[in-house]
Amino acid sequence: MVREQTRYSRLAQITEIIKKKSELRTMLQHVVRAISEEIVQCNAVGIFLPQEDGTFKGFAGKPDLINGVSIDTQVIDPAKDLLAKEVIEMKQTIYIADTSKDHRPDRQPVDAFKVRSLLALPISFEDELFGLVFLFDYDRPMKLKESDIRRVEAYVNMAAIAIQNANHLLQKDHLIVEKQLLLDITSELSRCSSVQESLDKCFFYLGRVLRSDNIAVYLLDPCDKQKIRLTVLSKDSDETRTGWGTTHEKIQADPPYQAIIEKVIQTKTITFIPDVQADRAISHYVDHFNIKNLFIIPFVSMGEVLGVIAVVNAKKNELHDCTSQVQLAQSIVDATAPAFSNLQYTDQLESLVEERTKELAAVNEKVTSIIEGIKDGFFALDENFVFTYVNKHQFLPKNKTVNDVLGKNIWAVYPESIGTIMYKELHRVLEEGLSVQFEMHSVYEDQWHEIVAYPCDGGVCCLFKNITEKKKYEQEIKRLSSLDLIGQMAAGISHEIRNPMTTVRGFLQLLQKESRFEDYHHYFKLMIEELDRANSIITEFLSMGNTRTSDLELLDLNAIIHGITPLIKIDAFSQNKIVEVDTADIPKLFLNRNEIRQLLINLYRNGLEAMNEGQVLTIRTYKEGDDCVVMTVQDEGKGIQPEILEKLGTPFFTTKDNGTGLGLGVCYAIAARHHAKIDIQTSSKGTTFFIKFHLKPQ
Repeated sequence: MVREQTRYSRLAQITEIIKKKSELRTMLQHVVRAISEEIVQCNAVGIFLPQEDGTFKGFAGKPDLINGVSIDTQVIDPAKDLLAKEVIEMKQTIYIADTSKDHRPDRQPVDAFKVRSLLALPISFEDELFGLVFLFDYDRPMKLKESDIRRVEAYVNMAAIAIQNANHLLQKDHLIVEKQLLLDITSELSRCSSVQESLDKCFFYLGRVLRSDNIAVYLLDPCDKQKIRLTVLSKDSDETRTGWGTTHEKIQADPPYQAIIEKVIQTKTITFIPDVQADRAISHYVDHFNIKNLFIIPFVSMGEVLGVIAVVNAKKNELHDCTSQVQLAQSIVDATAPAFSNLQYTDQLESLVEERTKELAAVNEKVTSIIEGIKDGFFALDENFVFTYVNKHQFLPKNKTVNDVLGKNIWAVYPESIGTIMYKELHRVLEEGLSVQFEMHSVYEDQWHEIVAYPCDGGVCCLFKNITEKKKYEQEIKRLSSLDLIGQMAAGISHEIRNPMTTVRGFLQLLQKESRFEDYHHYFKLMIEELDRANSIITEFLSMGNTRTSDLELLDLNAIIHGITPLIKIDAFSQNKIVEVDTADIPKLFLNRNEIRQLLINLYRNGLEAMNEGQVLTIRTYKEGDDCVVMTVQDEGKGIQPEILEKLGTPFFTTKDNGTGLGLGVCYAIAARHHAKIDIQTSSKGTTFFIKFHLKPQ
């Protein structure tokens, strides 16, 4: 009765230990101790747990050492131990009362430990085998009864429950680890920015699960789905990319291997070859590559097979088939495939965008080159009249640069333009969507511009052309046309007018000599003076109309100026004004002395008339460049108004009460006959006439 109570106490104690979910080795040591205390006639008890290679290894036992050997170094191989094999297959207890009469036990340990009797029990629950238990004696039989065996089986059942609970806890822990691993790789894949980075993450986690760094991905050819190519190799692989490529090329040509690849692609399921050497279909291709086993995992995204991932293990690091590992490896690849596909698509889009960007940049560069090649100015404004583009030839007043005006409102940069024709026309373009063309005089410089403005992308584009020279040319053409008309008129009527005028003047002189008309002498004198005045006008008329080249001689311009200077100074002195002459060394020119004197007289008289008493008139000569001699006549008057400046040189246009309007016209005609050019600069501080004689024919 006491023995039964002790047994129940032991079972209750083991049950409590199992409930506390203690460490497995601790629980099984309690079972071993209970069995050894229950079956006093046995000398040793050992519990052996299954290994991945199919053997059973010692895990817990009593005593700790048998003949100096610990239990955890003992291995039972069912291939050699027929007793263990039968227990595993039958899942039943086997008691051998006399080992000398039974051939099933492995003779080596039996003889070594002088085992006379042996009890072998399976640790199983619901047809699942968890391990083996062996009881034996030293040099004497145990002589177990059926009741003794039943009591041992009761303790072994407790061991089965303990192992099952431990396995459940281990599976639970593994599941948590696997889920965390999948969460980690999913999180890391979401942060990947390249295809290579996503594959590196996949290789890293596959290496952890399958215990191999020899991983490569083979992708299907996007154009030929029948072809597969090595794309990326794990950076931690033992092999080089060249080595992998060589292996791949050799075994891919083999029909059995090709069939394996096709099967994986078609079925979208993993193929695992645990022992490549045992698979004669492909072993002769991989013998010299030191491969032990091989995983081929389908690489699938959204139902589309992208390729396969190959994981190989060398003999030094064998990998055995494990359902949980296979499932986890597939889950890792399944998590990688969509990220890889998205990144690959993103790369394709980026490549396409980059290609299109380059094309657009090339087109834009070409357009910009064309616009920059335009010798005229060009600029673009947005709907708020903000500069968006300015080419290098665009004239920018106030010494502004392109960087100074880009991004700024044109009216804020150049407020003086508000209210001008440009301001009005550009607003009309934007409001009415019309193209306009107009000319305007710059408010900043003495320049004329022709502007073509048209609507563009919600803003305004303007072609800005400097037509200052064109305006001067038109003005010169207009003046020459007038001179030509005058010349024609002069040629037609000068002789017809002069003949009667000469007759009238002659008779007036005769009448002047008659004493009876003495009271009318002052009238005769006035009439003769007016006739002489009319004759001088006709002479100037003829001079303006004369477009033929003058009789020119190689003369010194400075000598002509100094020859007439006394007359000029006397004239200036009588008006209480000052004349200064400043001549530089200049080469001789082909000139007509009388015409140059007439030109200078007309200009200096205009200058004196424009000045007040005490002001200075300056006459200068100097050389400009290598082929130009300049004579200037500068006064200190109030300047010439713009509206008058435009009409200077026009025949019969004058601002003087007694002027004929032919003086400057004569000057322009003389300059034209000398192939010279007259430029004018005027301001409130005075006016300067520049007569430019060219040394070389123009």
